[in-house]
Amino acid sequence: MPVAALRPLRHRRFALIWTGSLVSNIGTWMQTVAVGALVTGITGNPIWTAVSFVAAFLPNGILAPIGGALADRLDRRKFAMVGTGVEGAIAAVLAIVVARGTTDPYLITALVFLAGCVGALRMPFQQAMLPDLVPKEDVVGAISLGSAQWNLGRVIGPALAGLVIVAGSFAAAFAANAISFLAVIIAFAFVRVPPPEAADEHPGLLSHMRAGAGTVRRVPALRSAMVLIALTAAFAAPFIALIPAFAALLSKAAGPEALAGATGAMTTAQGVGAVTASLLFPSLVERYGRVRMLGVVLFVTPLALIPYALSPSVAAAVVAIVFVGGAYICVLSGLSAVMQLGAPAAFRGRVLSLYFATLSIVFPLGALVQGAFARAVGLRVANIAGAVVLLAALTALAIFRPQIFRALDDVDDGLNEPAAVDESPLPREAQQVPA
Repeated sequence: MPVAALRPLRHRRFALIWTGSLVSNIGTWMQTVAVGALVTGITGNPIWTAVSFVAAFLPNGILAPIGGALADRLDRRKFAMVGTGVEGAIAAVLAIVVARGTTDPYLITALVFLAGCVGALRMPFQQAMLPDLVPKEDVVGAISLGSAQWNLGRVIGPALAGLVIVAGSFAAAFAANAISFLAVIIAFAFVRVPPPEAADEHPGLLSHMRAGAGTVRRVPALRSAMVLIALTAAFAAPFIALIPAFAALLSKAAGPEALAGATGAMTTAQGVGAVTASLLFPSLVERYGRVRMLGVVLFVTPLALIPYALSPSVAAAVVAIVFVGGAYICVLSGLSAVMQLGAPAAFRGRVLSLYFATLSIVFPLGALVQGAFARAVGLRVANIAGAVVLLAALTALAIFRPQIFRALDDVDDGLNEPAAVDESPLPREAQQVPA
């Protein structure tokens, strides 16, 4: 039983936010699948498939460091609530635009990009709160539960998206996403967290951001995590953005609605693998150690991508992507835990924002490159090439720079201390919520 992964749910503030975010993530994945299927069906171009993902993720690379600097200075809970509300409003606009018959991929992508900008500024506020919600010995489990929650949304959201699109419309899927953001706002309304610690002697925003980057450079564990997430994002992660294109290749779908079904099945299967692995990973880390388990999943991820790329049918791809999704989410959970635990509390927002900025810049750029490469040589060859390059890079690091892997264990996770359960009383408003 994945005890280590479930322990954080004993802490009531974490459980409230986790539940609200789960509802929102279901809506987000409904929209993700709907946008990918709609844009791919309209254009028939795998590059546009990747572009729709770039629009959502690239703002993180540009704006997340600003959000991280602000998260170390401002009220994290309040600004997380405001950002969530704005994202919901943008999703509502997207639903209205599509409902009125607009199928312009440029306009759809522009709205997705705007929502991505707001999310990039909001996410560091929310991520930096996590160590305030659980004790440090439960941080790995909390991050893995967060990954499980995100991917449980990936399991449920695409299935609902397929049903809603077939029975209703693409606009209905976007409207459902807009409503789902209310769950996060309600959860935050019942949670209180301490204000950010007095950060440092750098009062200006730019110097504040530079101080965060300097912290990453000085701490070996943080440097190593940044290198490894960049490699993984460049050569493994693009498979996510290209799922709709691969579904179209395998299913020979005739229209957007049929393509949505194939895309949903593959995305759901990836989520099943990710949820399962997220629940198992913390216990494996406790038993075998962070360095060993991260090393395993880093190498397993590209190895799992090869049979996925060779899948002859949607059914075969659904099975293969379960393993890809499981390995990939363990890489993200493990490296994110290193960043959470290795960052000084006063710099946590900035350190985490740089991590997510790296992921959010390298991933979409890698997706664009693989999308263009796929158009020239085929999607299967492009996926396999990315996996082979990642394997070669990891092997070279293991042979010539083994200290990069050893440094991942150089953080204090409190696993030798008894776990503490959060029994502090909730705010009065939270106590009035029915069980």
